[in-house]
Amino acid sequence: MSEKLTKNERRTQAREQARKMQEERRRRERLKKGLTIGGIIVAAVAIVAIVAIVIVNSIRPAGPGPENMASNGIVIGQDFVAERTAATPAEGEPTPTERREDVVQIEIYQDYMCPVCGTFDEANRATLEQLLASGAATVEVHPISILDRASLGTKYSTRSASAAACVAEQAPDQFWAFNSAMYDSQPAENTSGLSNDEIVEVAEGAGIDTSTGIADCITEGRFMSWVEDATVRAGSEPLPGTENVVADRTPTVIVNGQQYPGSPADAAGFQAFVTAAAGQQTGEPTEDPAETDAPEEPAETPAPSDEG
Repeated sequence: MSEKLTKNERRTQAREQARKMQEERRRRERLKKGLTIGGIIVAAVAIVAIVAIVIVNSIRPAGPGPENMASNGIVIGQDFVAERTAATPAEGEPTPTERREDVVQIEIYQDYMCPVCGTFDEANRATLEQLLASGAATVEVHPISILDRASLGTKYSTRSASAAACVAEQAPDQFWAFNSAMYDSQPAENTSGLSNDEIVEVAEGAGIDTSTGIADCITEGRFMSWVEDATVRAGSEPLPGTENVVADRTPTVIVNGQQYPGSPADAAGFQAFVTAAAGQQTGEPTEDPAETDAPEEPAETPAPSDEG
């Protein structure tokens, strides 16, 4: 049995215990303060990094553009084979596609977030694919970005158009399959859209080997500044080969230099427009466009006044 402590011994013991408790409390307070300061420093560094990225992105020059898109669009020909072109150099001017007399030339200015572009693709993809398979037409796809405001700050329109440029440069003959897959996976407006990793998955689902560098190109947004420049140019300058037509809305569809005026959902109307353009090109008479009783569909998506 331990001896009973005296009053002074108990007092000394209590003081020692209190001293140890106070030292432990101070240690915890120092640790807490250190963690707080460290957290503030980390947050400050992160904020500085974000601001730096924003500044760099805002001042970086446009371009260079992707290969196979010298006109700011990729030309798909017979059997879905893309025409090869050099890249537009940084700060360089795009080179318009030469006009041809042997095929109908269809140009589509589109935004992958645009629901009306999705409607046009759904209604007319079969017609376009038949024309491409037969070699009767070329389809020149111009990915532009006018609906970044509708993707909750993720800039989906710009990111997806940049991804399309990556595919055009590195897997041009698979561009049409990628383009179709992007509309099959189209997100709704006012959502964050697909992430860059999800766009890579779309490309892989279209049969594209992304391990060759396409995945890195997509995830880093390599051609985002090029997309921004191409969008401003398309929406503010007359499109090559047209009479003062600008792509200030999507889809803007041009057939042999003439803007398609019909509903994006009217497959019969679009077929008739293409047939008439082909007849004018060859000088052969064409049948009158078939009358349809299709209900009126929403018009193209206009570009917002505060964007290109």
